[in-house]
Amino acid sequence: MVFKIFKKKNEEAFPLPNRVSYEKEELFCCGFDASSMQGAPSAVVKPVSTDEVVQVLRFANQQRTPVVPRGAGTGMTGGAVPVNDAIVLSLDGMNNILEIDEKNMIAIVEPGVINGHLQEKLEDRGLFYPPDPASMNFCTLGGNVAENAGGPRAIKYGVTRDYVLGFEVVLPDGRVLTTGGKNYKDVVGYDLTRLIVGSEGTLCVVTKIFLKVLPLPAETMTLLCTYSQINDAALTVSKITSSGIVPRALEFMDNGSIRAVESYREFGLPTDAEALLLIEVDGSRASVSEEADKIASACISQNGRVSVADDMFAKQRIWEARRAISPALYRIKPTKINEDIVVPRGRIPEMLQALKGISEKYDLKIVNFGHAGDGNIHVNIMTDKNNKDEYQRARTAVEDIFRVTLRLEGTISGEHGVGLTKKQYIGMELSETNLEIMKAIKKVFDPNGIMNPGKIFPLD
Repeated sequence: MVFKIFKKKNEEAFPLPNRVSYEKEELFCCGFDASSMQGAPSAVVKPVSTDEVVQVLRFANQQRTPVVPRGAGTGMTGGAVPVNDAIVLSLDGMNNILEIDEKNMIAIVEPGVINGHLQEKLEDRGLFYPPDPASMNFCTLGGNVAENAGGPRAIKYGVTRDYVLGFEVVLPDGRVLTTGGKNYKDVVGYDLTRLIVGSEGTLCVVTKIFLKVLPLPAETMTLLCTYSQINDAALTVSKITSSGIVPRALEFMDNGSIRAVESYREFGLPTDAEALLLIEVDGSRASVSEEADKIASACISQNGRVSVADDMFAKQRIWEARRAISPALYRIKPTKINEDIVVPRGRIPEMLQALKGISEKYDLKIVNFGHAGDGNIHVNIMTDKNNKDEYQRARTAVEDIFRVTLRLEGTISGEHGVGLTKKQYIGMELSETNLEIMKAIKKVFDPNGIMNPGKIFPLD
């Protein structure tokens, strides 16, 4: 096997013998992510410091051995799946919150810190880190940075890149680079910080992250609005977003996702509803009450039925239901093709209508949910990989979905990145000039092509 050859060639020379594993179980567990794609790494290395990352990358660069940075493996597009006999650099051991600077409202963390863990520590101090992906209780901040993760609160607060002030990173040749830092303003030279956010581990390894944090909102209110017609829900989204009110979250679930969640666990969602909106507002008590009243009126005007979560338990239960959708969908079919398209919010009704047509055209069940407030729809084609005909229809449907998305002035990925699963489609959205410049940037950072090879760009 390949990993045995790698071990024989490199075991004595490897700089961190106590941090490397060749065990079959370890290699298997670090060979896949939430995309369900599987790779076979040569070795798994678990550094606990920047210096150890430096040693690994210097060795790998000299040996021309590919390196795949890995957090918790929650990515949906195969970004952490090893290819080309790579070393997996598992960063979950670098999991320290190095500093919470309350005076300057900054947190400094290592890449293996769990998003939800940072949220808890900040809330204890009256602070708030807005990006909240559905996997926040187990995804790492390093992975969030790699994919520029968003979440329900993105409509009001933005995504990961809006909170990253700077990095410490290790370049493929072992040099340590610092970009940005504790300052909220910094326009000296090119903005390398924002370039690294969303680069999917293809440029460097992040070892330290400087994050902006906010004061914890004084009050939040959560509303649940159900509809007998899915188009009414879509029109409500447009009505709310054009009204001047910016909710903290504006989430959408169709009947398929509602039924899947209720089958998975009884949350009390109405399974006869064709769609629902989960809406949350935050701020001062007076402003929250006023905005919630206006939103409720907008929902009712589009034939919605509104209820308010009147205590913390009810709020948590609603959000637990929303975060349970992805695992619940496997009750429908064993294989899920999950795409995270985005369209302008005013075109959501057109997109949902098109998705219905694609579902009928290919005789496939398509379940939709997501962050309707910023036009981000998670389109889930439910299929079975073992049914070759059905699975082929599902793969063909993906291209149809992307074509409609782009025709409606959208994008084929809002927060999951490109990775392996979408790289064959990237040319549908980006021009040759775009791709040439991106590949040139990759070459400057990584001239030997060792950093997470095979991701983002289709083969020439």
